[in-house]
Amino acid sequence: MSLRRISIIAGSVLAFSLLFLLLSAILVPSSELQSLAIRALARQGYTLSSASFGKTFPLGITAQGMEIGDSRGVLLRLDEASLRLQVLPLLAGRVNFLCRGRIGTGEITTEFSPQRNGETRLEISRVRLEDIPFFATVGAQAKGELRGEGTFRGQGAAAQGEARLEAKGVELAGVKIGGVPLPNATYETVRGAAKLSNGKAVLESVTLQGEGIFARLSGDFPITTPPGAAPLNLTLELMPKPEFMARQQAVFLLLVKYQDTPGHYRIPIRGTLARPGM
Repeated sequence: MSLRRISIIAGSVLAFSLLFLLLSAILVPSSELQSLAIRALARQGYTLSSASFGKTFPLGITAQGMEIGDSRGVLLRLDEASLRLQVLPLLAGRVNFLCRGRIGTGEITTEFSPQRNGETRLEISRVRLEDIPFFATVGAQAKGELRGEGTFRGQGAAAQGEARLEAKGVELAGVKIGGVPLPNATYETVRGAAKLSNGKAVLESVTLQGEGIFARLSGDFPITTPPGAAPLNLTLELMPKPEFMARQQAVFLLLVKYQDTPGHYRIPIRGTLARPGM
């Protein structure tokens, strides 16, 4: 078979595939696509609702006022969200999707391939913690601006990669782990790095530099399905200054059993990713 004939056949197959995808996107009702997304999240233990849900040309879906939650309430709210199949990579034989979500003035962007060893790129920019309903849902208050990035390859327990997060001007109040309160604090910087490898997510360096207190979170948890069921093996270290402790004596009296040396608390965090406990 000549090279010209092979090229014609390959081009015809690609054109047919693009036409099939385009017709599928046009013919499948938006309500069915929304039901598909709801069922997919329900299998992971989450709920999904949106003020509007529709299709975009040529191959994509978009939603307004999307809320993702669980039995406790709303965890994440996206003012706008979109998922699009990227046409140019498809012409090169790669299936790539671009997902964008706007949270207030911030944005989360994910580019991923559903293939077994496909790559996923994540970027978080200018997301305000006060715009994330998770904190209010669990009875806490949070302020600050979050940004981060990550690159991963593979899926599920076979995923490999790393991610970095940073937040500025963070204020945390009313945070509890397993019903035990943590001190209210203002942190100038929060920095974190995590790696996915050998079926685990490892927190290599998560530090919180605050006014009168320094905190560090470390440990790991397995990559599970659903993600929220992952059992935690984490340790939170608190290193408050005497004047900081004096202002919140009641909280540190409850934490006294976790004090290993003067001015140093080592708190084990167990439970699951969805519901941490001590």
